Amino acid sequence: MRKYIFIGVGGMTGALLRFLMKKMPIPFPIEWFPVNTLIINLIGCFALGFVLTLALDILDFDPDIRLGIATGLIGAYTTFSTVCKEIVNLIFAGHYFSAFLYLILSCGLGFLCVYLGIMLARKFIKFWMAFRIKKGEESE
Repeated sequence: MRKYIFIGVGGMTGALLRFLMKKMPIPFPIEWFPVNTLIINLIGCFALGFVLTLALDILDFDPDIRLGIATGLIGAYTTFSTVCKEIVNLIFAGHYFSAFLYLILSCGLGFLCVYLGIMLARKFIKFWMAFRIKKGEESE
């Protein structure tokens, strides 16, 4: 039961964050390009890589909390179905190049953001471990 509460609270929070982010005016030279959704999903990709790497490698999060963060919060914040719908809308509007560009940017930069999140988390873990070892040596 506890995991469902974490997923629900995370999902509600992620959905609200996505709603607020979607409403933010972000200047972009092509007015019909869905830049808000792209930014939302890239932030989510980075966060998923970073948080889950920390949660599994150093913080030893409870599995229910990990589900709440990954499935609830980040799953509700990001949305693949919206990307697909926006690509189809761009195609129907005749913006074929923008549709193709959006698809490539969403997938390519999404993979890159997950990778960067994982790599940054690993660097943070190395720094954290070195700090803890040094702190332990000073207290002796």
